[in-house]
Amino acid sequence: MGSKATFAQRTIGALVGRITNVKAVILGGTTGIGRAIAQKLAARGDDIFLMGLEETDLARSAEDLKARGSKQIGHAVCNLEHPDTFAAALDAADTALGNFDTVIVTSAMFATQDALEADVELTRRLVTVNYANTVVFCEHVRKRLLSRGGGQLTVFSSVAGDRGRKPVAIYGSSKGGLAIYLEALDHKFHVDGLNVLCVKPGFVKTGMTAGLKPPPFAGEPDQVASDVIAAIDAKKPIVYTPSIWALVMFVIRLLPRFVMRKIGF
Repeated sequence: MGSKATFAQRTIGALVGRITNVKAVILGGTTGIGRAIAQKLAARGDDIFLMGLEETDLARSAEDLKARGSKQIGHAVCNLEHPDTFAAALDAADTALGNFDTVIVTSAMFATQDALEADVELTRRLVTVNYANTVVFCEHVRKRLLSRGGGQLTVFSSVAGDRGRKPVAIYGSSKGGLAIYLEALDHKFHVDGLNVLCVKPGFVKTGMTAGLKPPPFAGEPDQVASDVIAAIDAKKPIVYTPSIWALVMFVIRLLPRFVMRKIGF
């Protein structure tokens, strides 16, 4: 009977969650995909707390979200290169929102394979930010959400992490490790009410990819934001966006090693 009651409570909670405001923290919500997600959540009246690198950008973005319909807005500086900023920023988010229930992490570092191979220090910074420090941030979030009965954790990985590939060997490995961590979180804590969504975008036209030639199936931030919000609302554990990348990467994962050694993808 206990397990049935727990399931019923979770089901009712999910239904209620569709008609009440989300209290969302967005790390990386002032640029690119993060900004597009924040704007869409604001337009439907959700409460939002922005985290990012620059106080000026955060304040400007917060005012924009108020104009779009969000009634409760806050912001704090939080830098994935500096884990000592995590706890204070999350404290501020809890105070501003009255305990957040959703966290979305879009922040990451990107550099080309050539740049990373030429600069070992850049490699250290990128893999530390994209894996180690992102995991530490998520662990702060996990503990807070579980202490209040659960919530939503959405984190951006990448299709680059689905397979070892020549053009994104180092960047892809950092995102691959992150995706495995997120899957393990889902396996372990879903029963406790933690919904974990791993987002795997393909190439998206943002400031981070400026100057790079867009490949086929390149996405736009607005499209990706819509896909992510739909996946959050549906409590999905993983989403590829644009959706064609689910098929592309399915094929890539099936290719034998001798083929991967020959192709440049």
